[in-house]
Amino acid sequence: MSGYLHELTLRLALGAAMLPSKQRDTHAQWLLAQQGADGGFAGREGASDPYYTAFALRSLWILERLDASVAERAGQFLRQRLSHRDSVIDLISLIFGAAILEMAAGEIVISDEDTTWRENVAGMLGELRCSDGGFAKTPEGRAGSTYQTFLCILCHELMEVPVADVDGVIRFLNSQRHEDGGYLEIRAAKRPGVNPTAAAIGALKALGRLEVASEVDTVEFLLEMQGDEGGLTANTRIPFADLLSSFTGLTTLADLDAAAGLSIPRLAAYAESMQSAGSGGFVGFALDQTADVEYTFYGLATLSMCAGLSTA
Repeated sequence: MSGYLHELTLRLALGAAMLPSKQRDTHAQWLLAQQGADGGFAGREGASDPYYTAFALRSLWILERLDASVAERAGQFLRQRLSHRDSVIDLISLIFGAAILEMAAGEIVISDEDTTWRENVAGMLGELRCSDGGFAKTPEGRAGSTYQTFLCILCHELMEVPVADVDGVIRFLNSQRHEDGGYLEIRAAKRPGVNPTAAAIGALKALGRLEVASEVDTVEFLLEMQGDEGGLTANTRIPFADLLSSFTGLTTLADLDAAAGLSIPRLAAYAESMQSAGSGGFVGFALDQTADVEYTFYGLATLSMCAGLSTA
């Protein structure tokens, strides 16, 4: 597993161990009930896919509930997806899910001898590279996406395939900086967002090129995103907080040694309030009514980060 994702997952596992056992059990049981007959996990609609499967496996791993039976069934599902031409998000989800299964349960999805599959994936990622140094969302794209660039870097790390022209990636990320702090998702965007900012900082960290002292404006931007609810909003135009922005913003501030600038108790209380009453799982934001696997990961991850930071 990549150094970036491995470090983050271990940080979350340590924090999750500090959560009340009843809370851990409730959400673990809910997650286990979401596993489909094919061994994968689905979103609110549609069939199982690697994206939601990886979120479920990450959650179960940090809760220490990823047992051999669950892992074997999930492994069968992911192996069936190796022959699909999936999106980059599904590809990195497949690779990350495979890494989790191997580390947590010894379940092998991608053999070390299968170099052809890795080469094919690396070639597909290369088709997304743009002249600006970033990675686009599609081969037809002419401008890099901050989030897609982050995903592609992690994909390279997970496959242990070096990223070509790292300096070009750094130039692209620097070009995405906004004068008011934070980073843009695409160059045509008018305002920065928490999630592209988290992607940019994550990419710099994964490449070993993060300079914390140069991110003062980024820290100020992220700290300003904590609203009255206690959670973080996606950008200055969004009036309500959400769990995705809360988790990515908190993680980024922790990476920048600035999480102490947030009100951690208020953030934890916000994440607690996003739990689906009684049944387990998390919703994504205040107006949301249906728990799903992805937001359950963000909820558990936010609470785990808060728990770890509160005892640091």
